[in-house]
Amino acid sequence: MASAGSDDLFAGTAGGAYEPLAARLRPESLDAFVGQRHLLGAGKPLATALARGQLHSMLFWGPPGVGKTTLARLAAAAADAQFLQLSAVLSGVKDIRGAVDAALAARARGRDTVLFVDEVHRFNKAQQDAFLPYVEDGTLIFIGATTENPAFELNSALLSRARVYKLRTLAQEELETLLERGLAALPDPPAAAPGALARIAE
Repeated sequence: MASAGSDDLFAGTAGGAYEPLAARLRPESLDAFVGQRHLLGAGKPLATALARGQLHSMLFWGPPGVGKTTLARLAAAAADAQFLQLSAVLSGVKDIRGAVDAALAARARGRDTVLFVDEVHRFNKAQQDAFLPYVEDGTLIFIGATTENPAFELNSALLSRARVYKLRTLAQEELETLLERGLAALPDPPAAAPGALARIAE
């Protein structure tokens, strides 16, 4: 039987719906985003674009768990844009067309749309070509996430219309910050022994 403490990791929200701890910890502002200071530090091009709410199509290239999806969500929020998400593993041309229809409807109301495609390197050429015209005409602001070098995985037409940002593995002190937030988010947070979080983050 699970202990009361372990149940807290899987607690629901105040309304009773299940929400994983990782989702509860997702930052709601760039100020709360951990890591990627080489992209989000003061005066950096990406930070400046997001601060102004002026988005462009882009690719986030980096290892798993560094904040690609979260950064895409924050980018859309910064521009007050509709956020649509597809997984290249699970989605096909029909899903892309559905996203385009939703983007056209939003555009008619005067709102931009960010289409975030996770693991975009898994889309074949036909799937990439399906939304390329709508990236070109501004119907979609494309943000792709990939763990693979986009120069080898994406067709040149799409790659030429998106700026590539390389995300880095989180440093140990950044992982410690996330661990501290995770503990603090628990209803009855346990006390970590001195140095325990540093050892976990190594």
